[in-house]
Order: sequence, then structure tokens, then C-alpha cells
Amino acid sequence: MRYLPHTEADIAAMLAAVGCGRLEELFNEIPADCRRTAPLELPPAYSEWALDHHMETLAGTTATAPDYDIYLGAGSYAHHIPETIQQLLRRGELFTAYTPYQPEVSQGTLQAIYEYQTLVARLLGMEAANASIYDGASALAEALLMAVRITKRRRLAISQAIHPLYRQVVETYLRPTGFEIVPLPYGPDGRTDLTPLTDLRDLAAVAVQSPNFFGCIEDVAAVSDAAHADGTALMVAAFSEPLAFGLYSAPGHLGADIVCGEGQSLGIPRSFGGPGLGLFACRTTHLRAMPGRLVGKTVDLEGRRGFVLTLATREQHIRRERATSNICTNQGLCATAAAMYMASLGATGLRQLARLNYDKTGYLQNALQRAGVVLPFTAPVFNEFVVRLPAGSAATHRRLMARRIIAGLPLEPFYPELADHYLLCVTETGSKAAMDRLVAEVTA
Repeated sequence: MRYLPHTEADIAAMLAAVGCGRLEELFNEIPADCRRTAPLELPPAYSEWALDHHMETLAGTTATAPDYDIYLGAGSYAHHIPETIQQLLRRGELFTAYTPYQPEVSQGTLQAIYEYQTLVARLLGMEAANASIYDGASALAEALLMAVRITKRRRLAISQAIHPLYRQVVETYLRPTGFEIVPLPYGPDGRTDLTPLTDLRDLAAVAVQSPNFFGCIEDVAAVSDAAHADGTALMVAAFSEPLAFGLYSAPGHLGADIVCGEGQSLGIPRSFGGPGLGLFACRTTHLRAMPGRLVGKTVDLEGRRGFVLTLATREQHIRRERATSNICTNQGLCATAAAMYMASLGATGLRQLARLNYDKTGYLQNALQRAGVVLPFTAPVFNEFVVRLPAGSAATHRRLMARRIIAGLPLEPFYPELADHYLLCVTETGSKAAMDRLVAEVTA
């Protein structure tokens, strides 16, 4: 039953207060040709059972696991999620997607975010983390704007091996500002070519992603050294698969100044593309330039521990053009899920899970190579890797889809020079039998 608290008398009183005779007058500002005057042409209502059948029929038209063997990653990854997380997230005191502003009635949520910040900082090897941002793409854009604020420079070097959709979001953020984006090409090994940096001056930041869009592990330490060569530019390290840091060194330990990326892998289902979770961390030197919210720990007048938003009030949005960001908020529920996931696995569990992902990826790589499939990039990878199939591979891709195998992501729409190249992804959810079937079908 819908909850409609306003009586006809209430509605009449509110309309009289704003000088309107009827409800439709509230929409007079909308041009008449933009308003619908006739009722929507909707089909008759279904019965409950007919609606269930209709929804099941619609769902059956979508390729989903386990009915399909899916080798798609590219920023969204299939991982097993402990059932404890699903149960705990249903608790009423945690079930909110927003940051509370009244600490006296929100200690549980604030403590959960504080624990999340602590775990993220440790995972990324950084000194401080915020309460999260929308997703990995907006986190990268916010990181680059932060670098501009800190350095007072307007030129940014961005790797072409960063997720193409992340780069589109960055361009959307930066296009109106007049900041210059200098692309850094990827090399023959699949990693960013740093050679152009020797001739670039007045950089605000150098941004790379590791693992990058091709799954390749970047030499983050070398990028950091190159970025810091002139003493001012910052090194921004992005990522879309944080589980990699259970096996590889965290960016913060390799010299990154700002680390940002997507946290969907940390206990959040793929859900057909959202919601995501933007992880964001930096050095304490730059803490006051960091966008978003920050939860701190304090004590009250009686010496009891308490948690509050700190350093910025309500995301500083009342400061308008002087705010660190006007369009970012945190993903409270997703951040809580990520904190539960990291706490459930612990450092040892993350390391073991990352190793399992690495081993399964290596198994599929080796099996495909033995079958004659070309792997064009030589850099070490995590979860994902690129294969090159013979010319006309689109037909093979369609044939496999008809056999309920989604054989990776075609790269040509994002990189025209990579026709017949596909990005394959394997996580702990993939079985040996399914991978053997993929190899047999690809080479058939």
C-alpha cells in the first residue's frame, strides 16, 4: 500500500499558500509542447503470477552466470562474496548509502566508515583515505583535479592504458577547465611508455593504472620517479582491481602521492554495472586538498571514544567554487560492505585469494598459448590479459556466444589498432573445466 499522508484539504492549503488553484499549475514553467497531455499507453495490469512469469522471461534474455561462461572483466569482476556480508548489510543501523551529519545519533555508521578508511589506507599503502567516492572513474577525475589544486599547474600526463571509460570521465571533468591532457602511449609490452615524460615540463600529475586496462602490472616505482623528477608533479596511481594488492606491492609503497580506483571487487556484486565504490587515499601532506568526506576519531567531555566528520563540514559544499569538490559524495553502504569483506579475509586471506586469481589466470594463458593463440603483451598480469585471434575473429566470438561462452571483450572499439584483440578475465569463480572448454572452442 502506498503511503500518501496528504489529504485533499492539505493539498488545497499548500496550493493556496503558493498562489495556485490546482496542482497542474506548478508545472506551468515547463513549455506546453514538452508536457504529456494524454495518459500513458500502458498494457493492462498483470496478475502476480503472470508478472512473475513475464519477469522470468525477460531475465532469460540476458546472458548471466552460471548459465554462461563469462570471461569479461574490464573494471567489473566476479568474486565470491561471503554470506556473512549479505546478512550484516541488512542490519538497519548500517543500511544507508549516505554519510550521517549528526554524530550523536550515528556512531555505528561513522565507526564503520572509520574502519573502512583504515582498511583502505592499509590496502593501498597510504597514510589517509576518505569515506569513499562514487566510483573508480570519478575518483580518478577528482584525483587529477586535486593534483592541479596542489601544484597550481594545468598540464596532466595520462596513460592510454588507463580504462577508456575512466579517461572519458576525466575528459568530461576537465574539458571546460582548459587543463591540458597529454596522452602517454602504451608500449609493446602492454605497459605505459614513459619516454614522452623526458620532454614534458610544468606537469601537475602523471597518472597510470596498475593493473592497467590490459591487465598488465605497471612499473609504478619508475612512474613515480619520472613524475617527481622536477620536484613538483604528483604521481596518481589508479586501479580497477584492488585485489591485486594482496599479491603485488601497493602503490603507496612505490611512491604514489594519490591512489584511487574502483572497489567493486571488495564484497560488492556486479549488479549489471552498479553501484560501484570509489576508493581514494593520499599522503597526509595533501589531506586538506582531498575531496569528499573524512571520519575521525575523538573523545567526548567524559573521555569516551567517539566518531565525527572532520576537517570539512558537509563536504565543504557551502564554499561553492572554493570547495575541494561539489559533485562527489560517498557510497556508505558499499563502503561498509568493502570494510566487512576486507575484515573477513584479513591480510592472509587477501593474499591467498589474490594468488588463486593469479594462478587461474596463468593457467588459461598457458593453455591458450599451447593451443597456438597469440598473447601480444609480455608484461606480468593480474586477472586479465589480451589475446590476438586470427583475422575475422568476430565470427568466432559470435559462435562462442551462441554456445554460451562470452569470450572476452573486443578491444577494437576502444583501440582501433587492436582489431581481433580480446581482453579475457579469470577470477577464483572460474573452473578448470570451463577454461579447458574455452580453449577447445577458440581453437576449433
